[in-house]
Amino acid sequence: MTHRVRGVIARSKGAPVETTTILVPDPGPGEALVRVQACGVCHTDLHYREGGINDEFPFLLGHEAAGVVESVGPDVTSVAPGDFVVLNWRAVCGSCRACRRGRPWYCFATHNATQPMTLEDGTRLSPALGIGAFAEKTLVAAGQCTKVDPAASPAAAGLLGCGVMAGLGAALNTGNVGRGDSVAVIGCGGVGNAAVAGARLAGAAKIIAVDLDDRKLEWARGLGATHTVNGRTEDVVKAVQALTDGNGADVVIEAVGRPETYRQAFYARDLAGTVVLVGVPTPDMKLELPLLDVFGRGGALKSSWYGDCLPERDFPLLVDLYLQGRLDLDAFVSETIPLDGVEDAFARMERGEVLRSVVEFP
Repeated sequence: MTHRVRGVIARSKGAPVETTTILVPDPGPGEALVRVQACGVCHTDLHYREGGINDEFPFLLGHEAAGVVESVGPDVTSVAPGDFVVLNWRAVCGSCRACRRGRPWYCFATHNATQPMTLEDGTRLSPALGIGAFAEKTLVAAGQCTKVDPAASPAAAGLLGCGVMAGLGAALNTGNVGRGDSVAVIGCGGVGNAAVAGARLAGAAKIIAVDLDDRKLEWARGLGATHTVNGRTEDVVKAVQALTDGNGADVVIEAVGRPETYRQAFYARDLAGTVVLVGVPTPDMKLELPLLDVFGRGGALKSSWYGDCLPERDFPLLVDLYLQGRLDLDAFVSETIPLDGVEDAFARMERGEVLRSVVEFP
């Protein structure tokens, strides 16, 4: 059986997205059909539209989603019809060298559905991050479905599927923020503010939010920042040092992905401190640092991909913390929009007016 549903596609580089009919097949071996309930509008979807990921147009956009499993293919036992799930783009294989070494969050052979979703004329769609959830239904590998407590709001829980998990994980997993640590977060969009929330959850004593936009800094305060620094009016490195007894922060999380802000992060950390890069740079960006400073300051320079998360471990735990009132995922949902509102949501996102716009399906 083929399902005819509405979905949002990027047909060509830079063109406005469009809502159209797509065809979704029933699940085959190892696959699951998911009725999408909510999907966040992420910068990565905009990168797909702009050709910044690859040129395999047309793309079926959307990947930061939650929904209900409608049916599963043969031999699928991890989820069943009726399960409420958060979708993820790191369905670990269990057999690559990273998985065999007990580090599945680095899996080098993650799974996606093998059957294509198409337009009505048969044109094969490329689903964003192997998900394609700006659609009423989507087909994914069963391992991309992580079962969580159905009491959670789909709009909030779905954000764990990408940006919020990236930020939380940058603090909790990659940065290993501990009780009493000082943490600085440079860039306070959705990912950066999630890092602020993660540092708070970890028990950091001092959380310094850095941005150029006072509105984003105010959001950061609401999520746990104890201090804010506006980089337009203050020297970021000196300001962070001044707030940490002249030493610098134990952990600095760079959530912008630019050489200028990475240098700030590097010099704003304490001796033997940790820098975590979770902002995504473009291929043309270069970084130059004195090698003696890299050697002499010690510590660790890390990158965080998807917050070094293991969905089956992290998503249920974080949803439970949300339901307990200890993690305010609702604060990241700036607005809910219909499926045909994605293009306008991209514009608001670029203007920095929202943490997340979330498509809700009736």
